[in-house]
Amino acid sequence: MKIVSWNVNGIRAILNKDFKNKVKKLNADVLCLQETKATTEQVKIALQLIDGYHVFANASKARKGYSGTAILSREKPVSIQYDMGIEKHDQEGRVIAVEFEEYYVVTVYVPNSGNELVRLDYRMQWDRDFLDYLKKLETHKPVVVCGDFNVAHQPIDLARPKANYDKSAGYTQKEINGFDALVAQGFVDTFRAKFPEDVKYSWWSYRAGAREKNVGWRIDYFLVSNSILDRVDDAFILNEFDGSDHCPVGIIL
Repeated sequence: MKIVSWNVNGIRAILNKDFKNKVKKLNADVLCLQETKATTEQVKIALQLIDGYHVFANASKARKGYSGTAILSREKPVSIQYDMGIEKHDQEGRVIAVEFEEYYVVTVYVPNSGNELVRLDYRMQWDRDFLDYLKKLETHKPVVVCGDFNVAHQPIDLARPKANYDKSAGYTQKEINGFDALVAQGFVDTFRAKFPEDVKYSWWSYRAGAREKNVGWRIDYFLVSNSILDRVDDAFILNEFDGSDHCPVGIIL
C-alpha cells in the first residue's frame, strides 16, 4: 500500500500544472491532499479527470476558497469521517478519516499560527484536541495520520532554526511541544524513524528563490501508531515534484 500526502496549495491552480500526469506518476493507492481551497463539489469536479479513485472532500464552511482537504482512494473504505466533532475546529475542512480493514488513514491540514502568531493560542488547543481525536480512533484500530502539520519538529527539519526559533509560525516551542505530545503518545514520525540524519524539506517559501536554494522546512509528515511501525517498508519525500510550495511525502506499508 503506497500512501502519499501533498499540500497542493489550491486544487484548481495545480490542475493547470500537469497535475493529472503527476498523480499518475505518484501511483498512490491512497492520495491525501491539503489546502484544496475549493468547495466539495469543486474538488470532485476538478478530480473527475483522474480515473480509478474514490474521492472524498472536506471544504471550509467559514471561508470559501480557504483550507480544505481531500482523499483519493483506489479501495473503497469501510467508513469515512469528516472533521473531529468539535464545532470550533470543524469550520475549515481540515480533517478527513477513512477507515480500512486494518487501520485508519487520517489526513490533516493543521492551522497555521499566523503572522505575529495571532492564532498560536488557538493552535495549542487544536493540537490537544486533535491528539485526543487520534487516540479515540486508535482504540478501534491503528492510525496512519498524514498531512501538513505546520511545524518543524527539530532543528534538522528547517534550514535556519536559530533565526526562526520562537519567532516564526511553525517553529515556536509551543508548536514543537504539540508535536512532542503526539510522539509521547505513541505516534511515530516515519521519515525520521527511517532516516534519522537525512536533511530533506517539504515546503519552501515562494520568496527569494527559497526552493532553488533549498532554504526549506519539513512540515509535512506521516505518523503511524507504534503498533504498525514494523509494517512501514519505506518513507519518502519527493522534492522533484513541483506545482505547489509543498512537495509530496509518503510511505509504503
